[in-house]
Amino acid sequence: MTGQTWLAEQFEEQRPQLSRIAYRMLGSLSESEDAVQEAWLRLSRTNEEAVENLAAWLTTVVGRVCLDMLRARRARREDYIGSWLPEPVVTVDGGPGPEQEALLADSVGLALLVVLETLTPSERLAFVLHDMFAVPFDEIAEIVGRSPDAARQLASRARRRVQGATPDVDADLEGQRAVVDAFLAASRAGDFDALIAVLDPEVVFRHDAGANALGVRSPVNGSTDVARRVLSRGTRLAPFARPALVNGAAGVVVGDPARPFAVVGFTVAGGRIVELDLITNTAKLRRLRLD
Repeated sequence: MTGQTWLAEQFEEQRPQLSRIAYRMLGSLSESEDAVQEAWLRLSRTNEEAVENLAAWLTTVVGRVCLDMLRARRARREDYIGSWLPEPVVTVDGGPGPEQEALLADSVGLALLVVLETLTPSERLAFVLHDMFAVPFDEIAEIVGRSPDAARQLASRARRRVQGATPDVDADLEGQRAVVDAFLAASRAGDFDALIAVLDPEVVFRHDAGANALGVRSPVNGSTDVARRVLSRGTRLAPFARPALVNGAAGVVVGDPARPFAVVGFTVAGGRIVELDLITNTAKLRRLRLD
């Protein structure tokens, strides 16, 4: 076995972990793949004898690549119209494919990914690597170009923001599905009162239609306004909704499974929907092949 072949096999063993790291850092499947591929390109140009700990080396490379991508994206995000939502990991019926299995293992819900978007790139990296993957602060410090104590402070600030903004999600998937089914039934029937009954009073509705979409509004807050918004547009679409797992939680895809035109993620807490995320961004749906 040649050195390059051995290196490629070792990289493939690390790929699932690198994909998990990149997706939590970027919230995008396509960008995550780019980050992981860049790590392979850098590894293939590196003297293997200079790499003492391959897993740590690759984690550092992916972390740096993701950090650069986040910084560049943060500058572009200022012109984004409406809500930016993560690129969803969606499975229907048959279960996840090989690429999605790694991402669905220890799934990160849309609610957490939305909160992670509010962090600075350095805060996000420190939180993801340390709190989710137990990377030591001295290694994180090298990536962000700060001291280990400063890296620890970055993670601490991020942790406080995440804990203060992330709902205590119901873990029971069957219970989540029952709430989503009730939501769909109310939407199909145009039943305002039944819809209010499954929405938390402080529910938030977000819609990501893409950077160039017209007429996209800011997030809608409160059960009354959200119910009105859903019934004004969603009643005619609800019959085409199909149950799915969206980032490991109960959700739906709308339209032909081969080319869905919408994905809806639900965050359920206390038996009610606290966050409702609608993704019609064609760039984020283009990868989905669910039949």
